[in-house]
Amino acid sequence: QVQLVESGGGLVQAGASLGLACAASIRTFSTYTMGWFRQAPGKEREFVAGISWSGGSTGYADSVKGRFTISRDNAKNTVYLQMNSLKPEDTAVYYCAAVGLVGIPRSPNVYKFWGQGTQVTVSS
Repeated sequence: QVQLVESGGGLVQAGASLGLACAASIRTFSTYTMGWFRQAPGKEREFVAGISWSGGSTGYADSVKGRFTISRDNAKNTVYLQMNSLKPEDTAVYYCAAVGLVGIPRSPNVYKFWGQGTQVTVSS
């Protein structure tokens, strides 16, 4: 049974930094592309960042490029999202997701496994 468990969310002020982690119970974790998505109240779930199975390729939404960094540690079956210079508009529930495909898909419909989400709230 595959499980993705996010951690690290919380309440911070604008301009602060926060790090998220997603621990995956996937036996073949190193073969999966991993993604971070977020969903704010009343809005659709949107792509934030993704990383290829090797970590050699990454992709970011324009809204977070230059502020967020995705990384992974295949030895620990964990993917991370470092968020700097946070803005109130970054407030959302953040989800990690996994898909066994080449490339970095940006559509949430493509991803096969999902975590339960962690709340990130940025106050102004």
